[in-house]
Amino acid sequence: MRSYEMKNVAQTHISEAGPSDIDGANTGPHGEPEIVDDGQVPSPGMAIAELETTKKGRFAYFKTKQFYIVLILGQVLSLCLTATNTFSSLLANNGNSIPAFQTWFNYVLLNFIYTSYTIYKYGFKGYCRFLWTHGWKFFDYELTKDRDLDIILSFCDVEGNYFTVLAYRYTTILSAELINFWAIVIVVIVSFLFLKVRYHPAQVVGIFICIGGLGILIGSDHITGTNQYSVSNGDQLKGDLFALLGATFYGASNVAEEFLASERPLYEVVGQLGFWGMIINGVQAGIFDRGSFQSATWNGPIGGYIAGYTLALTIFYSLAPVVFRMGSAAFFNISLLTSNFWGAIIGIQVFGLTVYFLYPIAFVCIVGGLIIYFVGKQVFGESLKPWLGRNQEKGISGIGTAKRRAEHPDVLV
Repeated sequence: MRSYEMKNVAQTHISEAGPSDIDGANTGPHGEPEIVDDGQVPSPGMAIAELETTKKGRFAYFKTKQFYIVLILGQVLSLCLTATNTFSSLLANNGNSIPAFQTWFNYVLLNFIYTSYTIYKYGFKGYCRFLWTHGWKFFDYELTKDRDLDIILSFCDVEGNYFTVLAYRYTTILSAELINFWAIVIVVIVSFLFLKVRYHPAQVVGIFICIGGLGILIGSDHITGTNQYSVSNGDQLKGDLFALLGATFYGASNVAEEFLASERPLYEVVGQLGFWGMIINGVQAGIFDRGSFQSATWNGPIGGYIAGYTLALTIFYSLAPVVFRMGSAAFFNISLLTSNFWGAIIGIQVFGLTVYFLYPIAFVCIVGGLIIYFVGKQVFGESLKPWLGRNQEKGISGIGTAKRRAEHPDVLV
């Protein structure tokens, strides 16, 4: 089957993936046009319109398998985040507080897995051309144009990780958790202004219910005295500012990754995140973590904690783009609010914590908010991205995208 890549041609299936996509069906080298036979693959525009008429009503999305898949994926990510927090606590309890260094291994592993696959698909020369033309070029002021945000994404992600972990040295966990709400605010504002996302009233209500659920968790911790310790006023302010900065970087990186994942193959996006993140994080660890590294304790259990932390974070980064495609950066962030509940469950076994009766109530509240978030959505949910065009003609046909579902209605993701 031979083909040529064209934009804005309704009769032809358009693949913006460029090179073969691990989550798509393209087989040509990067940048070469492709054609998909009309007789084999239906027009995405027609298929989207037809599928939207199969299920109607306020609860149309709840009748699809994709709703349950994205809901479960969100909780898998939440569990991965809980695992990384647990391993970080175990490292800190053993006198190892090296936030940049311990995260560096994650970027190395992501780079090894996804960049290796990219080189396999493009060839070494093809990858070098891709890196030169796409890896650094991001000075384009119109987000709707074809541009690459790899360095910006990696920088924001590295700094989000660093400043969030750093904040816990100076402020209370309760204070840091409250400030982390700012990440959701950043995501909603940036998505609204730059990606032209418009939120349905049910989505706004769902977000507030999820935030209310986390508020119950924080209130429970305050009542029982969990996660509190004394800090000086100067350190409290410093820690709060670090938490605010970390949440801002997280929110920006989430929106950037959602945008990139909608237009490019997942192995490109995650591979570039790992490549640039490895460099940026490595430099930062060399500058700021040298003292902590020299005074750290090194033994078998510590190595196991770092390995567990790296594995959990790598799974997290591998699945996150799929959630960004099927859902959104906003849904991604509110899904992670349940990590406090999962953390408490793990803490019972690992740290001997006790769970106050408000915790299950808070969990039900957050999950209820996640469900309400999708009330009024049609069969594609949030996988229809407004910046890709009505028929998603600017997007890629890959795992989790509306374009893939339009071309292959029987696929799960």
